Amino acid sequence: MKFLDQVKIYVKAGDGGSGSPSFRREKFIEFGGPDGGDGGKGGSIILVSERNLNTLIDFRYQQHFKAERGRDGSGKNKTGRGGEDLYLKVPIGTQVFEEDNKTLIFDFKEENEKFVAAIGGKGGFGNTRFKSSTNRAPKKFTKGAVGEEFWIYLQLKTIADIGIIGLPNAGKSSLLASLTSATPKIANYKFTTLNPNLGVAMYDEKEITLADIPGLIEGAHQGTGLGIKFLKHIERCKALLHLIDISVNDLANSYLQVRNEMGKYSSELLKKQEIIVFNKIDLIDEAEITEKIKDFKKIIKKSTFVTSTLDKNSVSDIKSKLLNYVS
Repeated sequence: MKFLDQVKIYVKAGDGGSGSPSFRREKFIEFGGPDGGDGGKGGSIILVSERNLNTLIDFRYQQHFKAERGRDGSGKNKTGRGGEDLYLKVPIGTQVFEEDNKTLIFDFKEENEKFVAAIGGKGGFGNTRFKSSTNRAPKKFTKGAVGEEFWIYLQLKTIADIGIIGLPNAGKSSLLASLTSATPKIANYKFTTLNPNLGVAMYDEKEITLADIPGLIEGAHQGTGLGIKFLKHIERCKALLHLIDISVNDLANSYLQVRNEMGKYSSELLKKQEIIVFNKIDLIDEAEITEKIKDFKKIIKKSTFVTSTLDKNSVSDIKSKLLNYVS
């Protein structure tokens, strides 16, 4: 399934049905009174958050959505049937913006949340409504109100417990595949991952949702590489797993390069809890690993962990440590 995190759609709620100008027509009753019923309410368009969705791809092929119109009223004071509401499913993490794509009007953060995007028009009044002591046979009735209609933007910000970040080729997709049952594309070239991948890890009967965020490079906050497009997916993660390829020459520079891009995008990202993991320890010997980590900690005074996606024990250790960041 392709990943799509922003769409523009047109929503049109149903118009209300018109009231009826009917009069009674019964045998032996020469002057029957008014008996026109009201029109039915137009259907609304309602967005509902769904846990099993992680993309807005369904909206790529259909951008126009229209709810059912209310039925007109009829004689014998019969009210017209209301139009059916139209429900549109969106992933958790979807934000709804007005047509300017800046004004936020709703934010889906939990499963089964509902938001009425466009309200259906009210039904019109039948002539029975206008009967009075001075007007026994009113012919007046009203038409149904027009349902709301406008363009809106849907933007998806991935919701995950842990966001896996790092430079291209740090091994983020491989780690996600090792920790979860996800099957991201894995290859030995930069920008293999073009879209965030989600996976769920289980440890001690607890679930940990992880997101593999595409590689960030210098200038990403300005659109370089895969650019600013995916920095927003880090915003909702509870904590970040910063993965660094231990075989590179300058570990501290690799770490700071990603951190700088995050900070330029939003200083709030730098406040998130972080676990630093050095990957691909199978590529160099232990003495070199020790020396490199020692040099790293002279500059970055934070706790670090080491792993190899080929070592099941180290992967299991990472899972257990992640629980501390999500519980």
